[in-house]
Amino acid sequence: MSEPYRPLGETPLFHGTFVERPNRFIMRCRVPRHGTVEAFVANPGRMDELLFPGVTPVILTRVPDHIERRTRWTCVACETPDGEPLFLDTHRTNDVAAHLIDQGLVADLKGWRVDRREVRVGHSRFDLQLARGRRRLLVEVKSCTLLGGKDVAMFPDAVTERGRRHLEELAQLDTGDERPVVLFVVHSSRIRWFMPDYHTDLAFSRTFLSIRDRLRVLPVSVGWSRDLALAPTGTPVRIPWEFLEEQIQDTGAYLLLLHLQQAHTVSIGQLGEHRFAAGFYIYVGSAMANLTKRVERHLRRRKRLHWHIDYLRQVADDITALPIRASERQECDLAQAMSQYASTALDGFGSSDCNCGSHLFFRADAPLNDVSFHRLLQRFRMRSPDEAI
Repeated sequence: MSEPYRPLGETPLFHGTFVERPNRFIMRCRVPRHGTVEAFVANPGRMDELLFPGVTPVILTRVPDHIERRTRWTCVACETPDGEPLFLDTHRTNDVAAHLIDQGLVADLKGWRVDRREVRVGHSRFDLQLARGRRRLLVEVKSCTLLGGKDVAMFPDAVTERGRRHLEELAQLDTGDERPVVLFVVHSSRIRWFMPDYHTDLAFSRTFLSIRDRLRVLPVSVGWSRDLALAPTGTPVRIPWEFLEEQIQDTGAYLLLLHLQQAHTVSIGQLGEHRFAAGFYIYVGSAMANLTKRVERHLRRRKRLHWHIDYLRQVADDITALPIRASERQECDLAQAMSQYASTALDGFGSSDCNCGSHLFFRADAPLNDVSFHRLLQRFRMRSPDEAI
């Protein structure tokens, strides 16, 4: 039996715990016998649903002392909240993709082999060029680590205008009879469905739909061991195109997370004055048209005060918006679910046009640092198409 493929070779691995991420390129981790170390993050994604301070196990590598580098450590993997090893190193994902293709583990690319890497075509550069006799095929590789629901993966986890443009450029190439390929390497073996993250990046998702007849989009799921050996299989993942046609719209619900660093007394329209304790407030709203503009309005301080949330927004130190796009109304279902997670902050807040007790909820600690909050969010954002039928 051949040795399992390890993209990092025999590089020693160190296990630690995530502490914080000051910016998208750096994280701090606790490593036994090394204390708290600063590590380069080999993945520019947001990864909010993966990295929990003091909780998430991480895997790191370390360069030898004689090599000059600002950060000696690199975070290359972590564990999901379900305990599944997750490869994060986007710089090595092309190696993983090349291995899968050359070993015949991507069903739709069997018979092709990697011919060249970093191929420049016009003003663009693409990850792989494959060969099959005299035929040539361009492949762009993407790494997908946004996993949720029962069996769903999404990409991207942050807005990527560069990624959207790259799809368009690839789709516009004149490549003869061979449609270029976008290969999404999904780093989990339990995934059955792949979708663009239309909640986070609507423009990318609309482009994803528009290029489907000009590009071949191939998601493949892979599994990892705790020593970062690749499982010897690649499983095709389905894209629910009809479901996406219905759901990729600028409509749906949203959550606003507001942080008050100190208590404030605020007059809330007809609800009168109310004292809001320091902490985190979760507001549930919806817009069945122009969701993006509605959310952008909520984020601004300067505006005519109209809704209950407008008054609380004036005293919030920080605010984060989390759209949940859907073709059907789910605001009240979302509020009901949130009432099981957090306490009601003020009766009647934001719920004058429905039968809900309130659409505003309170937590003392940051929801974005809580696994339970992300599971709840994914329940609405990452529904399996099976559940929606």
